[in-house]
Amino acid sequence: MGQICTRCEGTGFLNADQLPDGMLDGNELYEALYWISENLDHDVSVCDCCGDGESWYGTPGEHYGRNDPPGHCGPYAYNGGYCECH
Repeated sequence: MGQICTRCEGTGFLNADQLPDGMLDGNELYEALYWISENLDHDVSVCDCCGDGESWYGTPGEHYGRNDPPGHCGPYAYNGGYCECH
């Protein structure tokens, strides 16, 4: 396991508290993405620290895991290889 993202508190979403109760309990990430696309009265988005606002770089809510491209050539290259919340 890598570092838990402190911006989204490991959920993979910013403003996840605006999602319907229990939506993330079973790690239903794609159900949440669908909900975001179908509902307009919210500020929920894919975390811009562990993703690009639409999808995740690796494991949602986690940095520097085995599925997260490493260092200076990965998604955090613009920041010296470090995620925003590092």
